[in-house]
Amino acid sequence: MTDGLRFAFGTLSVLPVRVDRWDRPTAGRAMLWAPLVGVVLGGLAALLGGGLRLLDGGPLLAAVACVAALAALTRGLHLDGLADVADGLGSNKPAADALRIMKASDIGPFGVVVLLLALFTQVAALAQAFGGSARLGAFGVVLAAATGRASLLRGCLDGTPSARPDGLGATVAGTVLPRSALVTGVLLVAAAAGGGWAAGGAGTAGLRLAVGALLALACGLGCAALLLAHCVRRFGGITGDVLGAMVETATTAALVVWCLFAAA
Repeated sequence: MTDGLRFAFGTLSVLPVRVDRWDRPTAGRAMLWAPLVGVVLGGLAALLGGGLRLLDGGPLLAAVACVAALAALTRGLHLDGLADVADGLGSNKPAADALRIMKASDIGPFGVVVLLLALFTQVAALAQAFGGSARLGAFGVVLAAATGRASLLRGCLDGTPSARPDGLGATVAGTVLPRSALVTGVLLVAAAAGGGWAAGGAGTAGLRLAVGALLALACGLGCAALLLAHCVRRFGGITGDVLGAMVETATTAALVVWCLFAAA
């Protein structure tokens, strides 16, 4: 489990963690730790954004700081995957050609548009949440970051094929057992509901935000699952870029749902 934890933080963040093992069993255990990586990264971003909000920096500045921090803490890895997948899908070419487009180092028009829309949506949603309070915005960051990384459980679930014979996608594809994913999912649901309740405080506000957190989690994972199904049909399986796109899709969708409850 320690090797899996190292693998998770070493591949999903810029935190200085040494990865001692790089094999499929370790990769499977690492994906089970992925939501925890999201909590840690989201917590670091929330400290920055929440601090700016408390110092009267304003909701918009706090939101921009959080989105920028999450990008910096991952070297933009997932954002790059989102842009590459957008280019691959937007090309409307056969799977082999689309995969070559995704592997290219440049970014095309589809990638630029989707990347900008995703970032603008994340900032707008977080600004709305921070407009309610620093606590609501900060929890939204943590919830969205954890939801994004939780989508990797579905992306790497047993039976999910890899589109390429090598690369990160091939290493992690099909490594997560359904039973293990279910246990992690139950823990995540409990944490989301408890965090939403705490963010809202006692009474009906806490209950409303607990429901909002669960809906944000479900919506984020659902949107990522839809993207996964489409990518598997188009490309024949997953790649590291597809997993990155799932993370950003789930993160964005969760933020949109959360901001609707936080602003109510």
